[in-house]
This record gives sequence, structure tokens and C-alpha cells, in this order.
Amino acid sequence: MTTRQRHIAHLHLHAALSEDQYDDVIKLMSGVTPHVQAVPPDAVQLDLTSALRYFDLSPYDVVQLAKMRLKLFYDIDSSAGLANNRMLAAMAADASAPGDTTWVPDGQAADWLYPRPVTALPGIGRATADTLNRYGLHAIGQIVEIPSATLQRLLGAGTARLLAERARGHDPRPVTRSEPAVHLLADLVLERDCLDPAQHHRAVLGLAEQIGQRLRGESRLAGRLTLTVRYADGSSSTRTRTLPGPTGHSPALATAALGLLAALGLQRARVRAFAIRADGLVPTDSAYHQLSLDPGDARARAVEAAADRARRRFGSEAVRPAALAD
Repeated sequence: MTTRQRHIAHLHLHAALSEDQYDDVIKLMSGVTPHVQAVPPDAVQLDLTSALRYFDLSPYDVVQLAKMRLKLFYDIDSSAGLANNRMLAAMAADASAPGDTTWVPDGQAADWLYPRPVTALPGIGRATADTLNRYGLHAIGQIVEIPSATLQRLLGAGTARLLAERARGHDPRPVTRSEPAVHLLADLVLERDCLDPAQHHRAVLGLAEQIGQRLRGESRLAGRLTLTVRYADGSSSTRTRTLPGPTGHSPALATAALGLLAALGLQRARVRAFAIRADGLVPTDSAYHQLSLDPGDARARAVEAAADRARRRFGSEAVRPAALAD
């Protein structure tokens, strides 16, 4: 029995969409294939494998059909990548000029990947790239050619193994149907109007921690944070930031939330309430965790996982960040 070849398309939407508009796009793409996955805030992935026989078209032509529907119904321009897995399709879309489609046919992935920079692989951060570059490793093809033991000495066993798999174009993740218009909200109404910047900082830090715990408990990651501050006179200010990558790691969420707070420049504002909204949510197993050479990052995530286990066993107040201790 042979396995049917997959055809995955990744479409970048060249438009700023509201949640309702994004939801409409997902529904429109479901008319092309039932296997549509949201990639917030401005992309979708389609598994076209089962749709080819229905339309009696080539994979490339089905992608053009999807792009034409986006333009016809919603006046949305798009660029696309087409390949046999999600990672390659996303990379091909990144390499496509606006309006174009890059197709990486099955069997040609190695040749297509070979000259591309290592930073084109998902999850390759600056520290990993700098380490590889110091040893003359600039292109993806060079990663494939060096012995695995050498790569492990440079990066460590886990990071080296994952990088080698990506450099060879391997990605077994399926396209999973998901709903884009979901979010998590944490809010805090203060007992009295507050002028103290230190208390503002503490309140936002606590809300970010709440969001992180809920995300990890639901095995989801957030792609975007919105901070709303309501003042004593009933007015409010709102700031939104797209995160560098989907995350449920509380320190990363806190850094983003406190950055939004600093951007508001409250100074001596009389604040009555704070709210943090996390949206662009995706399942944990559908997103890449960026590779890191910092052992402190791995330790922080291990401590966070241990704290989550303690909370599940002894209650939500069993473990708290030192900055939030009474």
C-alpha cells in the first residue's frame, strides 16, 4: 500500500484583517478544501490532497483558484507557497513576491533548500545562526553535509537533531482544522484608583502570568497581546503587539505586556482597571519553538513546567513569581 503524496499550500494575506474578517477567510477557504488551518494573524494553510480529484486540477492551479477567490470575494491580495509539508510550504510562501506562488515539487526540496540561508529555517534565532556562521555554516545545504556528531558538538544533541531534520525538509505535522476567532482575557479592577507606577507594573505582570498559566493549561500559544487600561474618568487606552512567535511562556508574555504598558507612558495617571487579551491562539503542537543555545531558557521553561504541576496538585496559589509575592 502506497502513501498518497501530500500537497500543502501556505497563503500569506496582504491585508490587515479583523477577527471577523479572518474568520470569513477561513470559511471561504473551506470551500476549496475542508482541511484549513489558521496561521494568525495573516496566513492560512490548506491541505489540498483530497481536493485535487474534486477540482480535477493540478496543485498549482488549485492554489491559483484559492487566491482568485480571495481577490474576488474580499479584494485580498496574497502570495503562496506549495510543497509536500507545512514547513516547506511556509518557507516557499516567504520566498514568494507579492502575488506570486512558489512551488517546491516533491523530490526537489533538497535542491531548493540547499542555497538558502540557515535563518530561513523556522526557529533559527540569532544566537544559533551566529554559532553556525562562526564555523562557516551559512547555507542550509551545508547543515545537511556535515556529520551529525559535529553538529551536536556545536549545538547540543537536541538542537542539532531538530535542525538536521528541518534542513532536510522534514515536517510530519498535519494541517489541523482550527478556529481563528478565539482569545483569552484576564482583567483586574483595582480597589481604588491607583497613581503608583510600581503598582501598575505589578498588576500587568500578574495578568500576564495568569494568561501564561491558562495558555499552558489549554495547550495553546498566543500570537498577539492587547493591553487595555481604564482610567478614573471612564476613558481608556489600548495598545496591541504581535509577538515574535506564538508563545505560552510567562516571561515572554510579561515582557511584551510590560512593553505595552511602558509605551502608554502613564506617569501619574489615575488607573482603575487593567485587562490583557491574548489572541491569535494556536495549538501548542502546531507551532515551532525557536531553537536557543541559552541554557537559562531551558531551565526557565523546566521551572515553569514544574510550577504548573505544583499548581495543578496544590492549587493556583501554591507557586507564585517572586515579583508578585506579598
